[in-house]
Amino acid sequence: MRTESSRRAFRKGARQGIPFAIAGFLLSVSFGVVAQDAGLSPLAAIVMSLIVFAGSAQFAAIAIVGGGGTVGAAIGAAALMNSRFLPMGAALGPSLPGGPAKRAAQGQAVVDASWALAGRGDGSFDRWLLFGATATQYVTWQLGTIGGALGGDLLGDPDKLGLDAIYPAFFLGLLLAEARTRRAVAVAALGACIALALVPFAPAGVPILAASVAALVGLTRSAQAAVAAAQESEGAPR
Repeated sequence: MRTESSRRAFRKGARQGIPFAIAGFLLSVSFGVVAQDAGLSPLAAIVMSLIVFAGSAQFAAIAIVGGGGTVGAAIGAAALMNSRFLPMGAALGPSLPGGPAKRAAQGQAVVDASWALAGRGDGSFDRWLLFGATATQYVTWQLGTIGGALGGDLLGDPDKLGLDAIYPAFFLGLLLAEARTRRAVAVAALGACIALALVPFAPAGVPILAASVAALVGLTRSAQAAVAAAQESEGAPR
């Protein structure tokens, strides 16, 4: 049974996730429209959002299908785009209780914004805040997809509405919220340099995965520093 502190953290996460949920709603409307243009039925687009719930992976898969690619290629591209969650999950794992299966089930709640919001700054994460932030975003992502898939003909070209700018603005918002220390700024700059260097020739998804290594290194060093500080505090005379 959840404690009062867990409920408070869940509600806090739900509130903090609202700005990202709004952005996700607009982006998922665009996805619903684009999915129809690529040949998916409204039902297929909605089911995809229910199961995958990952904007970059869904758009990558749709781009390949729409361009005449195979389903296998679409799944491979989506998996590559989502591979950035591997280092994120490795960082989150120690903050989740239970055995491997239980932690894996809880890890399904990881999305970019929720992961960033749930970080405590010392290498650990508030799992209930993560759950709350993701719950808000999941609901709006499904609503947006339904709206775009069923009412896409009324909206017209999503690019003309400026919906194509939402995705980069979404991640810029995450970056600005997290760049509070010199270490965070340095890690962000390193990740950006890695991605920019790879974009001209690497397959889609690879620059993001490579850049996430910089974030994992920065997070690991932060956690190590926090552990060292805690050990030093415990060993200090009282």
